[in-house]
Amino acid sequence: MAFSPDYRTYPRASAATTAAVLDAGLRAYMLRVYNWMASGLLLTGIVAFAIANTDLINAFYPVVMTPMGPARHASVLALISIFAPLAFVLVLSMGVNRLSHTTAQTLYWLFCAAMGASLTNIFLIYTSESIVRVFFITAATFAAMSIYGYTTKADLSRFGSFLFMGLIGIIIAGVVNIFLASSALQFAISIIGVIVFTGLTAYDTQRIKSSYVQYAYAEGTDGAAKRAVYDSLSLYLNFINLFMLLLQLLGNRNNS
Repeated sequence: MAFSPDYRTYPRASAATTAAVLDAGLRAYMLRVYNWMASGLLLTGIVAFAIANTDLINAFYPVVMTPMGPARHASVLALISIFAPLAFVLVLSMGVNRLSHTTAQTLYWLFCAAMGASLTNIFLIYTSESIVRVFFITAATFAAMSIYGYTTKADLSRFGSFLFMGLIGIIIAGVVNIFLASSALQFAISIIGVIVFTGLTAYDTQRIKSSYVQYAYAEGTDGAAKRAVYDSLSLYLNFINLFMLLLQLLGNRNNS
């Protein structure tokens, strides 16, 4: 008797193969995103530590005599370093459709270095032990929420608008507190900020995963490389903001 294959099995095999390829591609893409984020954090840490522990610190925060005695004050260079990361983020955001992946990667590295320069003052304010401790607390919190965002079946997109409104509220309150200098308001900002950026970590992880599945076949190699940079930037910013807010809550000050 002649062999007659059951052609109904072929669509199933094709679908299973496609799903397997997509899953493998997703894991590879997420690994690329996390590698970019981790490399950026490493560069930021190296730059901040190098400036804080060399004579370069005097260029950023020179010692000035005051009625209360010698104290460090921010120089023009320090102010530039504080606002420089924002400029890089704006350039990256506005050029998302025009920049090549090489240019986007270069700007990302420059942004991470500028962020390191802007964070130099934490070594002047907080003890090194508390900085290290809070960093690992941040890393553990970030990892847990990112894993949750990647694995959960719940749709976190419904929380996006609330998290965004919370972020806007934090920014406005932070600007207001520059003039009020209220410790109570700063404490509230830190608590709410930790909640917001913890939620954003899970939200952005799920968003990155979903966008890869949606655009996996629509983008070429260059498009995927550029998208990985932008996705890593989102996670990087969540990590840095979460770290700074936790440092304000848990960090031990040098003068304490």
